[in-house]
Amino acid sequence: MRGCWPRGADALIASDAAWWKFHKGAPGFHGLKFSLEPAAASVPGVTVLRNTGDKGIETDPTGLRTGRNTGAAAINLAVHLGARRILLLGYDMQARDEAHSHFSAGIHRACAANSPYALFRTMIGTMVEPLTAAGVTVINCTRETALECFPRQPLEAALP
Repeated sequence: MRGCWPRGADALIASDAAWWKFHKGAPGFHGLKFSLEPAAASVPGVTVLRNTGDKGIETDPTGLRTGRNTGAAAINLAVHLGARRILLLGYDMQARDEAHSHFSAGIHRACAANSPYALFRTMIGTMVEPLTAAGVTVINCTRETALECFPRQPLEAALP
């Protein structure tokens, strides 16, 4: 099965067990694997972290704040893994139409109607202050985005 993860990535997070099941545990990915869903513990190599809430960031490395979306959880995970500078790609946080109201609507049809991007943007916004206090810089390099709580910069300019 062809993976949907970038080559050379150090970590992969999928918050729910359905993603891990659909992708058969991502056998072609050789980095660290994480989830927030206890059922994903049955997938070889997946570390399940505690869901410690929606807002801000979690400082205990056994848990993550979710922002009600995996993108926010990934930001928190990057902090746990030692990131001091995070570049966001693919955080468009907007639906083209009802049929595209959830990134993985094909996998999670039941979730598609319950993916309020405005709520996701608000929840990610609660991460700004604690990230700044922790000395973590986040730059949104997404080409088209409704997420405005982090500074924006083209990827080419943000790379060293």
